[in-house]
Amino acid sequence: MHSDERLSKRRTRRALRKHMDYLDDQPIGMMSEDELNDLADEEAGESDRGQVREEELQRVDSEAMIWFLSLSGIAIFLPFVVHLPLLTGPIINAILILILFIVGLRSALVVALIPSIMALAGGLLPVVLAPVVPFIMVSNLLFVITIYGLYHRLDNSQKGYWIGVVAGAALKFVFLLWSVEFVSRLVIKKELAAKVAQMMSWPQFATAVAGGVIAWAVLKFLKKF
Repeated sequence: MHSDERLSKRRTRRALRKHMDYLDDQPIGMMSEDELNDLADEEAGESDRGQVREEELQRVDSEAMIWFLSLSGIAIFLPFVVHLPLLTGPIINAILILILFIVGLRSALVVALIPSIMALAGGLLPVVLAPVVPFIMVSNLLFVITIYGLYHRLDNSQKGYWIGVVAGAALKFVFLLWSVEFVSRLVIKKELAAKVAQMMSWPQFATAVAGGVIAWAVLKFLKKF
């Protein structure tokens, strides 16, 4: 280890003498041996710090990828296992928030498009309610973007988080409530139209806020706040 350090210093000194650069208006060729040693130490230290930063970035990227694959996997397969909207809703919303804060906005937006499709494929939504899916997708996007925007606008504070969650849940609720009338026209049977109206009303707000609470607890445990 020490021999490698000495070799690195010697190479640095030779390179410095060869190029005859200037440091603080003093030609390196005129520098003393001690000054060259100090400069070599500094250069070696910078190289070590750069390597540490690169390794740290790789570690963070790996952790983010693991979180993304794990959480998106739950979002994909949960509707096939659990068929209770009041249970899957909070979990899915919590997953969207967790991916937003742990992985990033783009990943959260991608995953926001998945749950409603999986709910349809898994039987949580009847096939006849397929016209609902695009509206749920958009509402999830609005939910994620609202949280992201308000959290950063309010200086990445805990207050910003909760305002973002409540505002995002409210916006999601209002959008879905507004879309009920349009979706009802696409659904033939009146009883199904009533079911759509119920699904897109207060439960959407409640499950979104509940998801915010779950995500908050996980993020606090992970010391992300």
